[in-house]
Amino acid sequence: MTRKQKRLAVIGGGMSFIIAAVLLVMFAFSQSVAYFYMPADLAKNPIPPDTRIRLGGLVGESSVVRGEGSVVRFAVTDPSGEIVNVRYQGILPDLFREGQGVVTEGSFEGGSNLFSADTVLAKHDETYIPKEVADRLKAQGLWKKSEGAAPLGKAKGQEAKAQEAKATQ
Repeated sequence: MTRKQKRLAVIGGGMSFIIAAVLLVMFAFSQSVAYFYMPADLAKNPIPPDTRIRLGGLVGESSVVRGEGSVVRFAVTDPSGEIVNVRYQGILPDLFREGQGVVTEGSFEGGSNLFSADTVLAKHDETYIPKEVADRLKAQGLWKKSEGAAPLGKAKGQEAKAQEAKATQ
């Protein structure tokens, strides 16, 4: 084998190793990707059972029903009025309550319209709304500026002004 052939063999081996690594990473990411939907999106385009998604919206009023053990059933709704029933087994976040924003992750059970969630994320205060939910509300023209948190720079500037005002009094 000549020097040129050895060099080409090393380069070919390196390239095939890199391609294999990229394919493995892409496969791993494709298995963990969860697309975000709101109830109105699911009403328009139903999702096949066992497809992992994120479902976001508001917890429906008077919809939380606690079952045996740690099983909880509740409804997720959005401003369009569409409702998706959710079943979750586990401990809910402390700030989970009716009328508050929530993002659940899981899949629809086969043969039913029940969303089986394995993760529930609740909003952490009255000014926070999940970015994905806020983007959807903006796209639908339902976003109210008072519902979102102030941009970080503005909030710090306002806080600093308030502290200065207290110091001068």
